[in-house]
Formats: sequence, structure tokens, C-alpha cells
Amino acid sequence: MTDPLVPLAYPVPLTAYADPVGGSVLQVLMSRLEQVPFNAIATGIFLLAVMHTFVCTRFRHMAHQVQHHWDEQSDQRGVPRTPSFKAEMLHFLGEVEVVFGIWAVVLMGALTAWFDWHTAQSYLSLSVTYTEPVFVVVIMAMAATRPVIGFAEASMRRIANLGGGTPAAWWLTILTVGPILGSLITEPAAMTISALLLGRQFYDLGPSTRLKYATLGLLFVHVSIGGTLTHFAAPPVLMVARPWEWDTVFMAGHFGWKAVISVVVGNLLYFAIFRKELRALSAVAPVPDEDLAAPAPAIPGWIVGVHVAFLAFVVTQSHYPVLFIGAFMFFLGFVKATEPYQSAMDLKSPLLVGFFLAGLVTHGALQGWWIAPVLGSLTEVPLFGSAAVLTAFNDNALITYLATLVPDMGDALKYAVVAGAVTGGGLTVIANAPNPAGQALLSKYFGDGVSPLGLVLGALVPTLIAAAAFLGM
Repeated sequence: MTDPLVPLAYPVPLTAYADPVGGSVLQVLMSRLEQVPFNAIATGIFLLAVMHTFVCTRFRHMAHQVQHHWDEQSDQRGVPRTPSFKAEMLHFLGEVEVVFGIWAVVLMGALTAWFDWHTAQSYLSLSVTYTEPVFVVVIMAMAATRPVIGFAEASMRRIANLGGGTPAAWWLTILTVGPILGSLITEPAAMTISALLLGRQFYDLGPSTRLKYATLGLLFVHVSIGGTLTHFAAPPVLMVARPWEWDTVFMAGHFGWKAVISVVVGNLLYFAIFRKELRALSAVAPVPDEDLAAPAPAIPGWIVGVHVAFLAFVVTQSHYPVLFIGAFMFFLGFVKATEPYQSAMDLKSPLLVGFFLAGLVTHGALQGWWIAPVLGSLTEVPLFGSAAVLTAFNDNALITYLATLVPDMGDALKYAVVAGAVTGGGLTVIANAPNPAGQALLSKYFGDGVSPLGLVLGALVPTLIAAAAFLGM
């Protein structure tokens, strides 16, 4: 009987390829395809998954049309309305969070057909690490609890009140403080808290579609760069901190202060552009929060303190699933024990986001055969631009991880690849691990869902500002 823990021939370690000496990038890639033809299939499936994310809104629109037609037919026949199977399937295909999971099934089938089931099984158990997706599920669920949100909201309210507590003041506060806070509480937690507060203090007021996408673009870009003040909060930085010996002092001195400047400049520029509409939102009556519609008892300080302590422990133990999952189990028990001071804990969004990231990691681990040679062949500015562009079509943590595999990379090139990866982290929902969390929490404000093109347009200006900050300072 074959031992399922024995590594097989696929995926081939990057150091095992017999690359042509002195060959161009194209020659290296063609050589690797000749050595391992399945690379083309794995990358082709991944590209199909990426293309699928761009048509999710179309699938959801079709689902609404089919369901509407089905309801009309039910009314004509005089029978109760029921969900249409076809509409439900189209809606399922239109959920961004399940896209990479769907195509991961196709990938597993292709692996099994080309090699065998043992190869597919060993790939998942030996070559793919799901620590980050599980961590995002845990931190997102913990950050969305009433004591944590209440504490964050109270803290930001003090700042927003300096500007009169208007929607414009809240908008500016959340988009400035929230992303920078990510350097302490991790980017997934910062994204969750910022998205929840933006929904309550801004999106509920019904801003224009243009302002909605501009705000979402700012949020995604600024969370991606806002975690660079420390070495432990941003996933793409985590991947390189240990092998390249980058600590918090290094990150703050080389990346952090530039990120802060970029966040402030980007917010002020968009504030100037949309100032009239932001001020007009002050006249809109806020939508009552369903969780807070009924009178709720004030949360004792010690309960908030326990929640913050749990968050701090999970953040510091983010590399050790046994510890942070165990802490989460205790946390769920504490939430149940203090139920009068809690809101309903919905795990649907965190689990969907975790599933999205797990699917992305499953595909991404097979893309090193072409990404690593591309990154290793470039000089500083082209490397920065390539990392930013590649990030739009892959998780930026994977980009920086693959950079650690490139031999003899100089300090300037190391800086360029990480700076490019975090700069491009807001262009698409798959570019940065926390983005799916933000989209899951805010997609209800975008009709048929967030348009990939709308997100790119909203994030383009802050992305260019971040690029200027990291390259020009």
C-alpha cells in the first residue's frame, strides 16, 4: 500500500527544474513546460478561475432574471412561488467566494486524471498550507463581535467628533485610522472592523455608485499598504520577514511612513473630489442598526478587555493553528456565557471568505513555475510594476513568497517586490487576503455585487499614489 505521506513528483520543486543556462525567460518557461506538461493545465485552470471572478455579476444578474420569470410562471399557474433550480445554480456560480473552490475541484480532477488520486491527495496534504485561510476565519469572526466593534466605534467616534461627527468625518476617520490600525491588529481584523463601520456610518446613507466604488477602492488599497508598519500584520510581509530578517524597525523605516503618507494623501484627494456629496450625506437619516434596534445593556469594560486579550493572543499566535483555533473555541464559549452583551454571531461570512482563500491557495501553489522566473529576471522598477500587476491576478502573499525562492536577490530588489505587491493589493478582490472579507461585508450595497471593473477604477488613483510614495521617497 502506498504511504500517503510520501511526497510525489508533482509539484516539482523550483530548484529541480533543468533550466537552460543563459536562457531568456520565455526559453525557461518553455523548457519547464516540456519537462512538466501539466504546468500548462494547472495554470490554464487557474486563469479560467480568474476569468470566472470577472463574470460573477453577470451570473447573479441572470439568476435574478430566471427567478423573476419563474415567479411570473408560478403566478400564472396559480401555484405558490418556489426557488428556481436554474436560478439557484446561476446564483451559486455568481458567488465570488466559491469560485476558486469550484475550480479547485476541477484541478483535483485534472491531477487525478493526469497522475493519480494519490498525487492529488499528497499535493493538498504536503504542498498547500491553509493556515492563513483558517486564521482569517478566526480573526474575522472575533473582530465582528459587538464588544470589539463597539470599542472600535467608540474610539473612532472620538476622532470623528473632532470633525463634527458628520458622515464625511466618519468616512475620513475610518479610511485613515482603520488601515493603519491593521499594523497592530492584522489586516484581516482591520478590514473587518473598517468595513462594518463604513457600512453603518456611510454606505447605509445611500451614496452614489461612483462614491461607493471610490470608497471601496480606497479601503482595499489602504488596508493593503496600511499593515506595513510592522512585520507581522500584512500577509505579504509575513512571507518574507523571517527569511529576509525584516523586523518592525525595518518595516517602519522603509515602508511604514510612506504608507501613512499615501493613506493620508489618497483620502484627502478623494475627499476633495467628493466633498459636496459627502457633506450632503449629513442630511440623510441613518438606517437603524438591526442588531441595536432593541435596547441593549451597556457592555462592561472587563468583557471588552477579555475580547481584546483574545484578539491579541490570536494575532501573536497566527502561525500556530493549534493555538489560535484552540483560543477560538474558548472564545466561543465566553461569547455564549456573556450572551446578554453580545450580538448574534454569524459565521457565514468568515467561513465563505476562508473558503475563497483556501481555494486561491490551492491554485496559487502551482503557479511558481512561471512566476518565479518572471520575478527573477527583472530590475527594480520593472520588478515593482510586475509585482503590482501579478498581484492583481494572484494573492500578493504568494508573490512575495515566490520572491524568497529567487536566489541572490539584492536588497533593492527585495524592497521592490514587496512594495509592488502591497501597492497592487487593492486592484482586485483576489489581490490581498483581507479583500474578500471587505467584499463579503459590503457587497449588499452594490446591487448585483461588486463589479471588478468598478473596483479597478476606484482603486486606480490610490494605487498610483502608493506607487509614487514607495518609488519616489
